[in-house]
Amino acid sequence: MLALLYALAGVLHLLLPRPFLGIMPTWVPQPELVIALTGVAELAGAAGLLQPWSPALRRAAGWGLAAYAVCVFPANIVHFIRDMARPDHGLGLGYHVPRMFLQPVLVWLALWVGQVLPFRASGTA
Repeated sequence: MLALLYALAGVLHLLLPRPFLGIMPTWVPQPELVIALTGVAELAGAAGLLQPWSPALRRAAGWGLAAYAVCVFPANIVHFIRDMARPDHGLGLGYHVPRMFLQPVLVWLALWVGQVLPFRASGTA
């Protein structure tokens, strides 16, 4: 499921970059390129998680997607701030607060599914 989520996100980043431009922090250089590269990273990470014959690739994908989730967190903060500044509050607190709390869960899930953690998704210790 996590691989599917990241694959879908990667496709959206590549095919529909405009919404992502609206949440990009102003300090990020070449935002269009960064959005395209994040799409590629999501697709590569999703593919890596699905590799049953290469545990090393699966672990690398887990580490990569965990790092990715940390690196995109500033965009989530910018999106929250910009939405809350709008008169209609954009997507509102009901969207943004859970999203903020789910980001660390995405980091953990990437490490778990990538079989990086001591108690891996395969059920072995």
